[in-house]
Amino acid sequence: MAEKETRFALRDKDGNEIGIFTGKAPRQAALKAANRCYTDITLREHETKKVHIFTGERKQVKKPKGALHGCQPRSGNPVSRRLA
Repeated sequence: MAEKETRFALRDKDGNEIGIFTGKAPRQAALKAANRCYTDITLREHETKKVHIFTGERKQVKKPKGALHGCQPRSGNPVSRRLA
């Protein structure tokens, strides 16, 4: 049986839920949100009161020599802070 993915609601600065992202972990859902150009990422787990706040940046970097063509390396990792 496949593991169930958790749903996370993306909140804006005012606390309104503006989108839903899924993932096995909050970090995975935050990366999906970051790929869609959201910068201030605050996720609330569905059916709980847990809120995850992510800070950091994601930017394009130059392709290193010898890298496979078509790969787009990126730098930066979102850092999670959990508020219960």
